[in-house]
Amino acid sequence: MSEKVENLILEHLRGMRGSQDRVEQELREIKNRITNLESGVAGIRREWAHDNDKIVQQQIGLDHLNERIEKIEKRLDIANG
Repeated sequence: MSEKVENLILEHLRGMRGSQDRVEQELREIKNRITNLESGVAGIRREWAHDNDKIVQQQIGLDHLNERIEKIEKRLDIANG
């Protein structure tokens, strides 16, 4: 009878080991997916920063053009409005 109990315990332990192996594999897959998501988010943030830099450069250019227009208007004595 004790041999049957030992076999039953070993069978349960093997089942638990198999379940644990599956959980560990799924955890590795989840970690890989999270890493990929983090990389994707970092890429998006880099793109946003680059786009914001472009916007700032465009605004600087517009400000410069506005200053030039104002100087021209003053020289020509043209009223703004």
